[in-house]
Amino acid sequence: MSLIIRWTSVLLWSIAAGGLAWYGMSVARQISYVTLADGRQEVRMLPWLMRLLLPLTPNLNPFFSKITFKPMRDKINRKLVSAGYDGVVTPAEFLSLKILMPVFMGPLWVVMIKMALSTTSNALLLKLDFPLSLIGPALLLIYPDQWLRYTLQQRHSQIQRSLPFVLDLLTLSVEAGMDFMTALQRNIGERKVDALGEELIRVIRQIQLGKSRREALRDMSARVNLPDLRAVVGALVQADELGVSIGSILRIQADQMRQRRFERAERLANEAPVKMLFPLMMFIFPAVFLVLMGPIVVRLIAQGF
Repeated sequence: MSLIIRWTSVLLWSIAAGGLAWYGMSVARQISYVTLADGRQEVRMLPWLMRLLLPLTPNLNPFFSKITFKPMRDKINRKLVSAGYDGVVTPAEFLSLKILMPVFMGPLWVVMIKMALSTTSNALLLKLDFPLSLIGPALLLIYPDQWLRYTLQQRHSQIQRSLPFVLDLLTLSVEAGMDFMTALQRNIGERKVDALGEELIRVIRQIQLGKSRREALRDMSARVNLPDLRAVVGALVQADELGVSIGSILRIQADQMRQRRFERAERLANEAPVKMLFPLMMFIFPAVFLVLMGPIVVRLIAQGF
């Protein structure tokens, strides 16, 4: 009887493991899209762990949809919109994931730590059992925020790289006789869609639906929340209000964006030696020491020293 129970248990655990593996593989193949203002779809991939637990978020969404969490939801929503993930995950789902990740994945981390420490008799490692068990759930708790911050920084960097080039194209088009909207539509239609292109497509669509150019540009500035783009939008809006030539404003802004890009590159180049110091001291110097002194040490040990 005990043998039947044992084999039944093994079979059930195998089925459960196979089901989890199948679910994990199906989640890994899932692709999320956002629909742009002109109807095109762009890929937006959430991290695998977040996609894995996303179907469980409706259980916590009613709790995080309460009025108490409205300021937190608004803050997260602004970041999601700026990162280009509006419509892929809601603020309530994002807050739910911050709880679900340590709750479901934290015990797995603890089990792995227990299994790893069970094979050692080192007293120091055994004393670190509790702190090591807390590291995993703590990292899982802050992981969604860190992912969102990194994604937002990447999108801002992409916009900063594209902005001078787009401004140059708009300047040439406007100075060649096109009006601003025609130049914007033509340049967006001929370029590969990137982060800045997605925002400009939304601006064009909003203007076509009845918004004024000033309002659409201001909405883009607030939505992206990038200082460089905010400066360009402020100059364009001011030129529109004062009746100044758009071409001259665009040329000035393009020159300023190129200068800022050069200053950023120069700052990163100055920071490179400091950032390289830690890996240099931790990895390269010991490796060089082992390569140079290793044969000598081996020979001395072989001679009995």
